[in-house]
Amino acid sequence: MDGGGRGGVYNPRTVEEVYRDYQGRRNGLIKALTTDVERFFRQCDPEKENLCLYGFPSEQWEVNLPAEEVPPELPEPALGINFARDGMPENDWLSLVAVHSDAWLLSVAYYFGARFGFDKSDRKRLFNMINDLPTVFEVVVGYCKKQTIEKSSISNHSSTKSKSNTKGRGSESQMKYAKIQAKDDEEDELEYEDEDEHGDTLCGACGENYASDEFWICCDICERWFHGKCVKITPARAEHIKQYKCPSCSSNKRARP
Repeated sequence: MDGGGRGGVYNPRTVEEVYRDYQGRRNGLIKALTTDVERFFRQCDPEKENLCLYGFPSEQWEVNLPAEEVPPELPEPALGINFARDGMPENDWLSLVAVHSDAWLLSVAYYFGARFGFDKSDRKRLFNMINDLPTVFEVVVGYCKKQTIEKSSISNHSSTKSKSNTKGRGSESQMKYAKIQAKDDEEDELEYEDEDEHGDTLCGACGENYASDEFWICCDICERWFHGKCVKITPARAEHIKQYKCPSCSSNKRARP
């Protein structure tokens, strides 16, 4: 099998070659657990047999059954990662797979070191080179935290935007008109508050008191309130009025020279 496979003829013999092999496999595993995580998640079906996550020197990854030969050409990754997929939160599962991936990467690197006779100095140099890189676990945990923060930020932004739009519509609506509907039993308290606030309001046209089941509109010039029916303004029409002027204010403007 070539350098992209699970084992075979690809055998790095120097510290630098083993380190490059480690880097390629590590990058492949990180790709599976971060940028390709949705595809990786789908492939780890708990209904399938024991599956392993393999990283290749070519920076590719694969979910597959373990090698059939015993002992295998290379150390095998953790077996059966798919069984725990739906038994814990996704981020916890990804972190668990990352931990086992780190252990597998080290075992492969030191398998090559032992096979080709690395001495104490070579092993130490290889370890230091590997140790300068963040572990797969560290990268995956950081990625999961970032995704959680981004999702939370998007959710909060959407919520804030929705509240802001609602507030803006309410303020604009309050300047144009007051629309009060009869409340059900669960909103009786709000209804009483509205009635207390507007109970003394008189219609500028007919002089009658405010009623909770009627549509009212406020003149932006004289700030008097009117029954919608008295000034022939419906709620739908009021939505499109940027500045409402009552008949009296409108006629005063037209009367000016």
